[in-house]
Amino acid sequence: MGSVLAASSPSPALVPGGAGQGGAGLVTVPPGFSMPPVSPITPSSASGQPTEETEPPLPNPGTYEECHRKCKEVFPVQMEGVRLVVNKGLSNHFQVSHTINLSTLGESGYRFGATYVGSKQIGPAESFPVMVGDMDNTGSLNAQIIHQLTTGVRSKIAIQTQQHKFVNWQCDMEYRGEDFTSAVTLGNPDVLVGSGILVAHYLQSLTPALALGGELVYHRRPGEEGAVTSLVGRYTGNNYVATLTLGGAGAHATYYHKANDQLQVGVEFEASTRTQETSASFGYQLDLQKANLQFKGTVDSNWVVGATLEKKLVPLPLSLALGAFLNHRKNKFQCGFNVTIG
Repeated sequence: MGSVLAASSPSPALVPGGAGQGGAGLVTVPPGFSMPPVSPITPSSASGQPTEETEPPLPNPGTYEECHRKCKEVFPVQMEGVRLVVNKGLSNHFQVSHTINLSTLGESGYRFGATYVGSKQIGPAESFPVMVGDMDNTGSLNAQIIHQLTTGVRSKIAIQTQQHKFVNWQCDMEYRGEDFTSAVTLGNPDVLVGSGILVAHYLQSLTPALALGGELVYHRRPGEEGAVTSLVGRYTGNNYVATLTLGGAGAHATYYHKANDQLQVGVEFEASTRTQETSASFGYQLDLQKANLQFKGTVDSNWVVGATLEKKLVPLPLSLALGAFLNHRKNKFQCGFNVTIG
């Protein structure tokens, strides 16, 4: 679903069967929340036997903001300073995390996070409700609650405070049909002032490989209001995904290709009508499963080169990550080192 907030999140490792991914939202949602696949239905005659073969129904296309996610997961995440994360599972439903950030550019600090997963089983890797939150040493809070109300309806509430004061909050409602997904997001509504942000998404499967959809973003505040629309198309092949978004704000195109079990590559192009700027990026991910090693690299048209290396020290619950980014045009270099326990 669309998100009008952005913040860091605690580790989502508690959710069973999940596979990590960062996204853009108030807090990173723990993985494993895709809707279960719809089983094909074969019409039967009065005797209870199939009368004729029919094509299986079209698959659910997922959510609108997941269209470019496959390609974005290939690119490395920028790192700076030293980061220590300690995850502790207290039960099958509850987990806490401690994060210490030491930075030379930004603020250093400590964050405490907690994740709760309920006992309502929707699928083999899905349980609800899910509550995720973290608070730093200044008292700023990021929290999110996700719940599956019915088989197709899912809701989410996210809040953000800064030093004990409410800054942002949003409410999402998503409906997943057999071959489409629709969602509505309401952010920072204020009835008295007459301000707020409304985001509507719709994504429809036309064929098993092709999905088309659109987005409407409407914002209003005293003396100002406006709307921005965009259209998206996604084509999914056997080992690749091509996505294109066109709208009043510009264009965004991504291409993801899985060469083999070890190598994945992605290409991204963005053009903004507001800043009149364009950029292109190339990224790749190399997985050496026998060595428990993952390497990601990227280079873009602004001559920014970056890479991250992650090593899991099996059988110890410990992983190490090292990242470095170099901006040739601005002659700037930054690097980071992460240690995750648990």
